[in-house]
Parts: sequence; C-alpha cells; structure tokens
Amino acid sequence: MPQTHEVTNQAPPLHGHDVAADPALLEALRREGAGWAEPELHELGTLAGTEQAAEWGRLANEHPPVLRTHDRYGHRIDEVEFHPYWHELMRTAVAHGLHAAPWQEEQPGAHTARAAKFFVWSQVEAGHTCPVSMTYAAVPALRAAPELAEWLEPLLASREYDFGLRDPRTKRGLIAGMSMTEKQGGSDVRTNTTTAVPAPDGSHRLTGHKWFTSAPMSDVFLTLAQAPGGLSCFMLPRVLPDGSRNRIHLQRLKDKLGNHSNASSEIEYDGAVGWLVGEEGRGVPTIIEMVNMTRLDCTVGAAAGMRAALVQAVHHATHRRAFGKALVDQPLMRNVLADLAVESEAATAVAIRLAGATDRAAAGDEGEALLRRLALAVSKYWVCKRGPAHAAEAMECLGGNGYVEESGMPRLYREAPLVSIWEGSGNVAALDALRAMTRSPGSVEAFFAEVGLAAGADRRLDAAVTALQKELTDPADIEYRTRRVVESMALVLQGSLLVRHGAPAVADAFCASRLGGDHGGAFGTLPPGTDTAAVIDRARAVPA
Repeated sequence: MPQTHEVTNQAPPLHGHDVAADPALLEALRREGAGWAEPELHELGTLAGTEQAAEWGRLANEHPPVLRTHDRYGHRIDEVEFHPYWHELMRTAVAHGLHAAPWQEEQPGAHTARAAKFFVWSQVEAGHTCPVSMTYAAVPALRAAPELAEWLEPLLASREYDFGLRDPRTKRGLIAGMSMTEKQGGSDVRTNTTTAVPAPDGSHRLTGHKWFTSAPMSDVFLTLAQAPGGLSCFMLPRVLPDGSRNRIHLQRLKDKLGNHSNASSEIEYDGAVGWLVGEEGRGVPTIIEMVNMTRLDCTVGAAAGMRAALVQAVHHATHRRAFGKALVDQPLMRNVLADLAVESEAATAVAIRLAGATDRAAAGDEGEALLRRLALAVSKYWVCKRGPAHAAEAMECLGGNGYVEESGMPRLYREAPLVSIWEGSGNVAALDALRAMTRSPGSVEAFFAEVGLAAGADRRLDAAVTALQKELTDPADIEYRTRRVVESMALVLQGSLLVRHGAPAVADAFCASRLGGDHGGAFGTLPPGTDTAAVIDRARAVPA
C-alpha cells in the first residue's frame, strides 16, 4: 500500500511527568504544615504520570463494573465484578493513605498531606476515589459509637487493600460506604421511609429501599432509617459475624453520565442487620459528620479535575502549531490558557486551605472549626460549580482531538458535574452555607477574620469584601439571593488566599477578572496587561 501521509503536528502523549510537580499544590502543602509529605507526594505523582497508570484509569472506565445478583445455581450473591485495574487503583490509594489513615496518625498536617495525595492520584481516575473518600469520611461519624469505632477504625485506616466479602473482623483492611438517599426524597433525607426495628440482641432489622448506594461492595455502610425514636444512623456490614451475607440486595447498577468505573447501585434492605451509631433520633447530625468530610473531597476532587484538564490543554497547545506558530504563542489562546490556570490555582488554594482547617479543627482549634464549617459549604458550592465549564473550555483547547475518547478529555468532562451533585447539589450546598451563618454566627466572624488577613493588599479585593459585608446585612430575600451571596463569599476567600500566598501574576489576574469585573462571560476574557507567560508556565507538565 502506498504511503498516503505521515503524521505531523500532533502533540506527543503526556506521560513521564510528575503530577505532583504543581506549584500551587506544593506551596499550599507547605504553608498548611505538611511539607514533610513531599517525598511521598512526588513518589505518587511520578506513578500518576506514567503510561501504566493512564492505562489503569482508561481500562477501568472502558470496562465498568458488572452486577451478579445470583450464582449459576440460583443462590443470591449480590456481588459486583470490577476490572482488575480498578483494584490496582484502589490498592495504590489505600497503600498511600488516601482513605482513613490520617485519623490514626498523630503527625500535624496529616489531613492536609492526605488531601494533597488525593488531589494527585484522583487525576489518574476519579471514580475509584468515591469509596476512598467515604472510608475517610466514615470515621468521625463512627466515633459516635465508641464500641464500634474501637474495632472498625484501625481496619478502616489500614494501608492494606483486602477486597472480598468476608466477616469484617477477619480482614486486613476495610472500605466503608454510605447509603442515605431514597427515591421519594433525595437530599430531603427526613422523608426517609426505611424502618429499623430493635432486635433482642441490641441490633436492629432494617427494611427499605435506597435509591443511590455507591461502591456497594464496600465492607460496611452508614445508613439512615426510621427507628422507634426517630430517624437514626446505623452501621451495616455486608457480611455478618457468623459469615452469612447480610440481607442487602443489589437491585441494579445505575447507568451514569460519567464515573463509569465506580458502581453506583439501587439496593433493598430485607431485614438487614444494623447497629445504632449515635443517639436514636439523631441520625442526621450523626451522619452529617461523614457528609462534611466527603464535601471536602468534592472540593479537592473538583480542583484536581481542573488541574488535570489544564495540564492537558497547555501540553497540547505547546506542541500544536497553527497559523505559523505554536498555539501556546497565539495571543487569544494564551488568554484562554491563563484564565483556565487562574481558575485552577484558586480552586487548589482554597481546597488545601480547607484541608489545613480540618487538621487544626481535629486538634481542637475552635476558630478553624468555625471557619471550616462555613468555608467548606461555600467552596463546595463554587469550586464544584466551576468544574464543568472549566472542563469544557479545556477540551475545546484541543479542538476535535479533545472531543475523541482517546484524548481522555471526554472522561474529564463527564466526571466534572458529579462533585457538584454529590453530597448536595448547588442549592443544597448554598443553603447549607446560609444555615451555617444563621446557626453559627461565629463562623461568619471566622470567615471575615480569614479574609481580612489580606486587607489593604489589593483595592479590588477590599472593595469586594466591603460589598459582601453590606449584602449580608440585608435580610430581604436572602434565600432567593443565596447563590449570589455564596459565590461572592467564595471569590473573596479565594482572592484573599491568592493575594497573600499566590504567584503575583495569578493573584493580579484573579482580582482584576473575578473581583474587579474586568472579565467576560467565558474563559479567555482576561484583561490586557495580564502576565500570561508567568501564569501559563506554572501549568506546564514537569518531567519526572
């Protein structure tokens, strides 16, 4: 066959780089007191940048989990089969402590180090981080039942990934899940209809239907059910102490927009055995401890997705030529790439700041706990909301090359909306911020104390803070205006962090565009005078 053409002007594969060589991430890691974790972070980042890791993520998504409700003889087994590479991803995450390990570590900055590793490794494949995140988040809630936490917590924090349905007490490590939503209620969990009937042995028997249960092959679950004393939280193992399967029946796996590697299921409790966690009738306050931790990971995960998309876009633009020069040297493309980079760095800064607040709150710092309560709801709303638009623009930087599955950009795009929906969609997160301000006034003081650390450093930031304070003094139609208020809060918090700690070019571009109003409705509308070279250089992949 005659040669018809040769391939030129295509970007080389993006492999062999250190995903952790991210200036915004490393700077935040150090200032939050976890610089000691850099060696392991770079080790993980080097693995994340390999062709092998990319194949793990690709194939885990192209071969999604399969539900097996019965064996060949008709016995109910309720098992889910995963691609072998899913287990490689999980094994790596657990070995590096991305799950509950920080709860068993006394070193200051453990939660920040864990968030940074979560940020790096989730860029390989986001779906498997769902059970990893839930395992991390389960511990604070389980501590409401000390007798359960005593034996469960060390296993949840173990760095051994031990897949398979067996009595949890016989395993080397455990994975935890959560099951709250029901089809009639969704986020309105108080409409829960699952019932929990006390048994003579002190356990309960649960009967009901759960509309969404992610990672159904986890070892233990926290769930909500109506007990005689009201809506309560329970721990359900998949396998009971006698080795029999708990009566948790998997009805189907959800066919989702993205997150294909992760099994999300619809389940039935048919007299399933569960143990009470916390006080009867206090189920929501108990399980909200788990929800808040997973909201932190939503924010970290959204920031990670932005970074992954940005690096791909800059890599492509660096190697692709059009109209006589590299795309990255075209003025309008530079505007787009720099704008994407500014958004990414702002997301990273606030995500790791919240991880630092988690460390200090866990150590007993009440001010940091109050800041985290409000700032987490604010940032979960805004950072996660920005993810889909960011992913779409980054994909467009690759043109048609980005629209094909082989580029990996469609997977990032499909994944981006999930974290904005998971653990409370936009309205729920925004209203939770309003609830925090109403019920914990100290959280507002803590928020403005944090933002105020940058007072006088940038007039645009100062003006935005003043306008926000004025808006918060007006109670009229506050619920109707909540999204606008929370967006403003997120922007001044990000602006404060960037002005105090960020690269000057990034901070200036953020304040001019996001706070000063010198910006259009789309990415790529930064004002003239932006130092795009300095901003883009921070987004280049660094060889391992």
